[in-house]
Amino acid sequence: MNKEPIIELNNIKREFIVGEETVHALRGVSFSIYEGEFVTIMGTSGSGKSTLLNLLGCLDTPTSGEYLLDGVKVRDMEKAERAVLRNRKIGFVFQSYNLLPKTTAIENVELPLMYNPGISAAKRKEKAIQALIKVGLGDRLQHKSNQMSGGQMQRVAIARALVNDPVIILADEATGNLDTRTSFEILVLFQELHKAGRTIIFVTHNPEIAQFCSRNIILRDGHVVEDKVNEKVLSAKEALDALPIEKE
Repeated sequence: MNKEPIIELNNIKREFIVGEETVHALRGVSFSIYEGEFVTIMGTSGSGKSTLLNLLGCLDTPTSGEYLLDGVKVRDMEKAERAVLRNRKIGFVFQSYNLLPKTTAIENVELPLMYNPGISAAKRKEKAIQALIKVGLGDRLQHKSNQMSGGQMQRVAIARALVNDPVIILADEATGNLDTRTSFEILVLFQELHKAGRTIIFVTHNPEIAQFCSRNIILRDGHVVEDKVNEKVLSAKEALDALPIEKE
């Protein structure tokens, strides 16, 4: 594989002191994720999945080991430097959407660009509109979050993740709050983004989602216990089309 690694983890450990005990959340995790991969990271509660997500998202730093994001060493960075790196390099999609209430779709999507002084207000709006069109919400630009369904809100969140043209999209249980049909619609969108060259990490406890991704990493007790390429990626579009039509 000639592509550059976007993410490199080398023997990452993360320990927390709880009272008089040391909790070993991650016990030496190593893997690389390359440009254009669509990877699920799976694990049950207590596997270290949330800790790993926080490290990958530059929200936390490892106790030991090395993390390189797009060639930049994260561990020695100051908090403010990490915040800039996070804003420029990572697009986040959360289970609970994390949209601002009473705010239009455009305003929500513009948010990550507010921290970039090099982008004018007009350019910001233009980029937000383009991102919303890309996720199929060109007719919902002025809708506020309380006027949208769960699936539409998640699309706004995905547009917000795309607007800064990040090197990686980090999705945390992005279909967790959605019904089956809407979940598949969102998976179709992620597969389309992946096909267009996006690098995506999808953190989930749902093993079904792994079937639609190109690689699957499983964590257990702070270790990587499986890291497999998916030879037979299923089409989310076909799965969506095969769902029974819901009767009114």
